Amino acid sequence: MASSSSSGLTFKLHPLVIVNISDHYTRVKSQLNPPPLTSTSATVNGVENQQQAPRVYGCVIGVQRGRTVEIFNSFELLYDPSTHSLDRPFLKKKQELYKKVFPHFYILGWYSTGSDAQESDMHIHRALMDINESPLYVLLNPAINPTQKDLPVTIYESELHVIDGIPQLIFVRSSYTIETVEAERISVDHVAHLKPSDGGSAATQLAAHLTGIHSAIKMLNSRIRVLHHYLVGMQKGDIPCENSLLRQVSSLLRRLPAIESEKFQDDFLMEYNDTLLITYLAMFTNCSSTMNELVDKFNTAYDRHSRRGGRTAFI
Repeated sequence: MASSSSSGLTFKLHPLVIVNISDHYTRVKSQLNPPPLTSTSATVNGVENQQQAPRVYGCVIGVQRGRTVEIFNSFELLYDPSTHSLDRPFLKKKQELYKKVFPHFYILGWYSTGSDAQESDMHIHRALMDINESPLYVLLNPAINPTQKDLPVTIYESELHVIDGIPQLIFVRSSYTIETVEAERISVDHVAHLKPSDGGSAATQLAAHLTGIHSAIKMLNSRIRVLHHYLVGMQKGDIPCENSLLRQVSSLLRRLPAIESEKFQDDFLMEYNDTLLITYLAMFTNCSSTMNELVDKFNTAYDRHSRRGGRTAFI
């Protein structure tokens, strides 16, 4: 592996790719090491009985404009480490689905997890060369290092070098920058405020976040009630009228959102209807996929039954 790349390409990595890889690794690790039923972890001879999470694999997709490569998204990849083989039908199906939604995106390379690139990674790299003649390799280091300030993500390119008189394909490091859009910035900021810290669970962090929002709304409500009682008392004559305080109250009320306005109701109903529509579409898509799988299984079972001399008609 060489220290740096000489291709001159500029790589732009979107946060969605990092979130997808991290989520993929977390799900695999959670399936192998489920949380204990009690507060203490199950131990064997004083050692925690936990399996080491295997490496995860996937493809990264995006666009290349001239010498600039922008990595937008990623999806999981079915890979058998024992035979070093990819699930080609699954990869082709995912590629076709993404082409329908994002016609300008194509497979730029693949991703994995680990502290450093390994020799076995070159098998996957070579397997993807029939899709992209020069794929890139995104490696995420899942080990937590509190002292590290840079992102634990490395992008590798492949170059042909002559080593001991033999041409060999090796990995070379490439520099990259983080490119974000407005939706990604909002999502990453939301996730960053809810991430677990000091060993706490995500549910605890979410509950603390929601409790803080509830306390802020409750305090705002109590202060508005104080102003309301003050203005009612001033209107009845129980409290002397002070123009300076009225001007301050008027300025404060102008900062509050006009919840009862017609524009707010229209915008709110539009957002609410869009959310319901997306939910319904996701439900329909899921139902259609389930029905397709059921039909495929029925056809397979019915064909076998027919070949064995069963009934030829289904009533």
